[in-house]
Amino acid sequence: MLVGQSRILLVDSQPIVRRGLAVIIDREMDLTVCGEAADISAGIEAALLLKPELAVIDISLNRPDSFEILRDMRATNPALRVLILSTQDDTVYAERALRAGAQGYLMKQEDTRNILVAIRRILGGEVYVSDRVASKMLKRFGRDGCNSRRGTLDRLTEREMEVFRLIGEGRKTRQISEKLHVSVKTVETYQAHIKAKMGLHNGHELTDHARRWAAGQTQPAETSVPRQILGSVVTAVAC
Repeated sequence: MLVGQSRILLVDSQPIVRRGLAVIIDREMDLTVCGEAADISAGIEAALLLKPELAVIDISLNRPDSFEILRDMRATNPALRVLILSTQDDTVYAERALRAGAQGYLMKQEDTRNILVAIRRILGGEVYVSDRVASKMLKRFGRDGCNSRRGTLDRLTEREMEVFRLIGEGRKTRQISEKLHVSVKTVETYQAHIKAKMGLHNGHELTDHARRWAAGQTQPAETSVPRQILGSVVTAVAC
């Protein structure tokens, strides 16, 4: 490591993604990857041991406690800056990530140059979201206002948000209970809380609202390894 280089920790469950990001970052004179981890728990340990200035983290949004874990990570290392990489192109998740302590939120499908831009801006003390997410945030605030039901999604807990998302995907109560490994009664309790917070009167309104919300989300362009990151790995191996 050269003097003056900023230390970056990579946290991603896919080794090939970590490798691709490492190749991209280590090409930069002012940046260096000081360590890698396959999950948040290992990432917390690595952050304490290696003292990185910034962690680039892929948080699986299929885990309802993802942002709670991020809060724990920031609590154990308050000086650590965090950039979230995600396949979810949605302002609700971006806002949740920022509130949980992240300084940036970037789609995995973005150009790799944007990863470097995001890292440097965050290291410089700024908050970074991609132009696409920022544009959607502005449109949402302009369209919905502060008192809309869309805004009440911010009041849901991580688990309630996960139940709401699964309802929007067309999952029935029992299917949700099996997916989340909780009882049907527990799912029904979450549904009741969601209806109360969102001012919905019955299950039909909840299902309708969740499906309309889900239909308005942009689906990930690809859920496998991003092509540009894969290309970096291939180039590195060829060299």
